[in-house]
Amino acid sequence: MLRHALIASLVLAAPAASAIDLSPGPQAHAGATREAIDAVLRWIATGIEVTGVGIIVVGAIGATVVFLYGGLVSVGWPAAFRHYRANLGRGILLGLEFLVAADIIGTVAVTPSIENLTILGLIVLIRTFLSVSLGVEIEGHWPWRRSEVERSHDQQHRTTEQF
Repeated sequence: MLRHALIASLVLAAPAASAIDLSPGPQAHAGATREAIDAVLRWIATGIEVTGVGIIVVGAIGATVVFLYGGLVSVGWPAAFRHYRANLGRGILLGLEFLVAADIIGTVAVTPSIENLTILGLIVLIRTFLSVSLGVEIEGHWPWRRSEVERSHDQQHRTTEQF
């Protein structure tokens, strides 16, 4: 009787064992999907980096052209130089924003590790410092004092209109 019960349990279990699919499972597909996503994100990060560098180069060329035109034709060299520095700084700032975005995508989305996150933090810290420094150089005041400067400018403007 015990022998019949053992054979019956093996027969009932046999179809379930033969129904096991030994083809690559969801983990193999997930690995391939992750690799495809990583490749796409690397291309996107590279495209954003190229865009950032392009913006800096085009900004420098455009600022130089405006500087030469202003110095030779319209406002004179001292005023043209002030405008040149401001325009050049704006191009660099915009390009830096794109480069930071590319670093974030390339570091966090593609290969997140403690070492990469530390490097990303340092890169973002350096580029943020450069952005703030350039902003102060262009505008002539700290970013958090913008509203005070605008109010002061508006009051001076209203005072000169009254006279």
